[in-house]
Amino acid sequence: MKKNLAFAFLAMLVAVASCSFTNKSFETNDKDKLLLDLITYVLERGHFEPKDINDDFSVNVFESFLDVLDPTKRYFLESDIREFEKYKFQIDDQIKNTEIGFFDLVYNRLMKRMGEAKEIYGEVLSTPFDYNVEEEINIDYENQPFADSKKDLKERWRKQLKYATLGTYDSKATDSEAKISVEEAEQEARESTRGTLDDFFDFIEDYERKDWFVQYINTIVDQFDPHTFYFAPDDKEKFDTSMSGKYDGIGARLQKRKDETKIIEIISGGPVWRDQQIEVGDEILKVGQEGEAPVDIVGMRLDDAIKLIKGPKGSVVNLTIKKVDGSIQVYSITRDQVELEESYAKSAKISKGNQKFGLINLPKFYVDFSDYGERNAATDVAKEVERLRNDGVEGLILDLRDNGGGSLKTVVEMAGLFIKDGPIVQVKSSGQGKDVYDDKDERIQWDGPLVILVNELSASASEILAAAMQDYKRAVVIGSKQTFGKGTVQNVIPLDNIVRSNEHGDLGAIKLTTQKFYRINGGSTQLEGVKSDVVVPDRYSYIELGERNQENPLAWDKITPADYKVWEGYIDYEETIANSSKRMAVNAQIKLIEENAKWLKEQQDEVIVSLKYSDYKSKEEKFKLKSDYFKSISNYDSHLNFESLKYEQELFTQDSILREKRDRWHKNLAKDVYVEEAVNVLQDLKLNSIKNAKLASVKG
Repeated sequence: MKKNLAFAFLAMLVAVASCSFTNKSFETNDKDKLLLDLITYVLERGHFEPKDINDDFSVNVFESFLDVLDPTKRYFLESDIREFEKYKFQIDDQIKNTEIGFFDLVYNRLMKRMGEAKEIYGEVLSTPFDYNVEEEINIDYENQPFADSKKDLKERWRKQLKYATLGTYDSKATDSEAKISVEEAEQEARESTRGTLDDFFDFIEDYERKDWFVQYINTIVDQFDPHTFYFAPDDKEKFDTSMSGKYDGIGARLQKRKDETKIIEIISGGPVWRDQQIEVGDEILKVGQEGEAPVDIVGMRLDDAIKLIKGPKGSVVNLTIKKVDGSIQVYSITRDQVELEESYAKSAKISKGNQKFGLINLPKFYVDFSDYGERNAATDVAKEVERLRNDGVEGLILDLRDNGGGSLKTVVEMAGLFIKDGPIVQVKSSGQGKDVYDDKDERIQWDGPLVILVNELSASASEILAAAMQDYKRAVVIGSKQTFGKGTVQNVIPLDNIVRSNEHGDLGAIKLTTQKFYRINGGSTQLEGVKSDVVVPDRYSYIELGERNQENPLAWDKITPADYKVWEGYIDYEETIANSSKRMAVNAQIKLIEENAKWLKEQQDEVIVSLKYSDYKSKEEKFKLKSDYFKSISNYDSHLNFESLKYEQELFTQDSILREKRDRWHKNLAKDVYVEEAVNVLQDLKLNSIKNAKLASVKG
């Protein structure tokens, strides 16, 4: 059965938000209990593969929540855990009865233990560390028990803080310009660690009870699968911003340090950037809306301060700024739509000899949910393809490395740029037949050679596109042994849509796994990902990444294939892949990268660490030698030339920051052996296309 993609999504949301849930009354006046009731109801009736909320579920929530709150086991005592355990097999019953006794007990105890922890680290850091003592620390916290007593807990803190301080002590003790004694270096190292912890606890103190409850809700939600997630109201807004790549505001990134709200980055093209008066390092003291008295934000939660600063396009906000030089000024900034340029597709032209190739980097499959036509990944990539084609490139690289996915609709449209027509992906809902999403537009925007670059962090929508192009034999996929392996579809459901009368304000939303997608050949990308045509190692090759290493992933399966025909634009397609694999097998740079990957894995697996300075120093010297050895990876030169297209070069005259970003990107691309091999493959495919054209003319 084939359906229009937008219609199918709309129908899904209507079914979930309207039909399934309005037959229950949510009457509690307690917002925490209302959220728990709502979310579990949605999970049980809307999730692709609902789980039984039973004793096993209860145990998993129990263990996961404690791990979330205290991963290094330096807050709770073993006696706390024994007290919590009375709920170990009761959480499922509490969920069903919308009770939160377990959360209340754990939350209140955590607040008490964190208050005690501030005293503990203060006491520990008041005493000098002896770096000559033979002792070690086990940093495999997951497999360690909780401390038996406060004395044991303080000892755990001592070792952890000594471990955290070693590196700082070394840098200060060996700083030839500082000229301080060993004792002074040790004291300064402790004070530095104290400052870091003070900042951390200041940040934690901004957390309210509702923030901790969100973590509890998400511990429950996470048992269903790794991608189902509850968004508190503010988090939903951040999610929408990350997906659209834009928001209305002043165009600055903020960071809180102690009671100060400082500007840490000015976004190119935004209102602050255009105004040219506010600088990185400036502190915002007060925020005033136009015609209103300013509000003092010193000591305010960062999220609350951001709410005051952001606002609709065209409105004015008055910022009282403490400049880096100490002077205080008031600036009026007219808010505007801010585009996060680094989220969007960008392209570069590659020159190799007298040949030109194009590269499009796509960080994510972005979309504006409120206005699909405003800007999205598919239309942006189409524009870049057209620009590159008009510039005469002979082959195209689509770089999906580190692309975690995004909008499914944009994938279908984007895939259609490279094929005449046909199915792109199959989607199956729980207990229902499959839907096949097609490209129905017979136009092909790019019919030349195509290579897709992937790695272990290419996920979801990236995998759909790579899989479709691989199944059609339209592109050669170069990259990791397999991609991330996320083969599920999520829909975001506002919880306000479910409750007819709500006195608690915005309830947030739940991102719910409602479907699985399948390749057009019938196989799921779930867990297995997309296996590259040309497998090349990278620095992640031996590190546990991917869906298979997540908690509670859904299983792999397969369905019947869709009806599709392999693209016949290449000749010797398999030979091209074989030749690329041979080149990579003997490539010295690739061998060095793989050696580095194995070494990184060894470092990650080491869990017993000496706290003796001489041992630390010896290890650091060996580490430096090895690091220096692997630095040659970044010195690689592919001898390829990269440049921006003409339209972007014209922007450089007005935007020096954009020029600097692109220059840095091009320099990194010139050191990229994977891009170099992608160009080699394009050259091979180009030759094969010429052969194909000649063969066709002979037959004619």
